[in-house]
Amino acid sequence: MTRATLRPDLAILTMAGYLDARPRVGYFYTGKTGSQLLSDKINKIQVNDHQSIPVVVHESVSVYDAICTMFLEDVGTLFVVDNFSIIVGVLSRKDLLRASIGKQELTSIPVNIIMTRMPNVTFCFKDDLIIDVAQKLIEKQIDALPVVKKTDKGYEVIGRITKTNITKVLVALARDEII
Repeated sequence: MTRATLRPDLAILTMAGYLDARPRVGYFYTGKTGSQLLSDKINKIQVNDHQSIPVVVHESVSVYDAICTMFLEDVGTLFVVDNFSIIVGVLSRKDLLRASIGKQELTSIPVNIIMTRMPNVTFCFKDDLIIDVAQKLIEKQIDALPVVKKTDKGYEVIGRITKTNITKVLVALARDEII
């Protein structure tokens, strides 16, 4: 066989990570297994490639309005912000359910009374690795993390990463849609 015949096949194996190529050396086996190549790929995926739009409510919003927002937006977690769009807390389904049990008037209770407050909020940054964020979701047993950026006033919410986002990454990896 000629070099021209082999080159496309060698190029495919090189792109897949099984072979490497160097000038004056040629092609050589990297020694990596399929699972090692997958692990290498997973450890390069960042949050900013797979985050979704955050759903935020103001800290003065009533519990009733927060429940309506959660159902209208079809999310399980709301991020609570102040007048400067800085995160001050998080509301989960459990928080809203706990507040609605009993005979309280939900339209008169502000969410800042029942939310999980900073600094007890777990968050991530857009350049964090998706595998590290998945580990945080598992450890804290939560459904979503706010993606934030540091400002002079605090942390501004710029996105969210959820269990659904992580599942989509897994499906994309299985279908070899992530490079």
